[in-house]
Amino acid sequence: MSRTPHILIVDGDREIRNRVMRFLVEHGFRVTPAADSRGMSLALKTGRFDLIVLDLMLPGEDGVQLFRRLRQQVTVPILLLTALSGEADRVLGLENGADDYLTKPFSPRELVARIKAILRRSAAAVPDDSDRPQAYMFEGWALEIGKRHLRAPDGGILPLTSGEFDLLLAFAEHPQRVLSREQLLDLTRGRSTVLFDRSVDVQVSRLRRKIEADPNMPELIKTVRSGGYIFTPAVQALQTA
Repeated sequence: MSRTPHILIVDGDREIRNRVMRFLVEHGFRVTPAADSRGMSLALKTGRFDLIVLDLMLPGEDGVQLFRRLRQQVTVPILLLTALSGEADRVLGLENGADDYLTKPFSPRELVARIKAILRRSAAAVPDDSDRPQAYMFEGWALEIGKRHLRAPDGGILPLTSGEFDLLLAFAEHPQRVLSREQLLDLTRGRSTVLFDRSVDVQVSRLRRKIEADPNMPELIKTVRSGGYIFTPAVQALQTA
């Protein structure tokens, strides 16, 4: 029997927190609630979580700064809740490594659907196909498909969000050819539901900061004016990671 997913809910509104917790429990999740950053920190020290639902509008706290610190501390998926709306706010969350974004007020059913989608992506296994590469090598980097992580030239593991991984995988599978934003959306559709047209640029910017020697003068992921992007290195597909 598979392990019950453990969700950490961080929301300063007791009514919302309790309602979400009850709904998630009814749908088979194990849930730990926290009302503020202190409660969240304590929960993270004592528990293991598969996903964190974080309200950016915690009373008396800078939710964005809290999220940035959290993203640096953990690699588990994070779904943001906020009363803000609009593309600029979605981009802000994605730019800082969110795996998805939900605006208040929201339907508990939609929250459950998004949580399940994120968990499916984060636990996605490589299809049982002997012809499918297990890793892609480029410039000393190794994008390991089954483990869904990126190994640096020095052997260390570089954390990637779901959106970053899926976008880099699309580049690795289609190297040295121009890909438009629309093509990148098509290539990642079904892998990462959080990508939309503007966020492709955001995810590219984040990837550049992680893999480029100089993100301001990118050599691996280059912008093609009025065209999109091109992944320039030669890529080697490996059958064993």
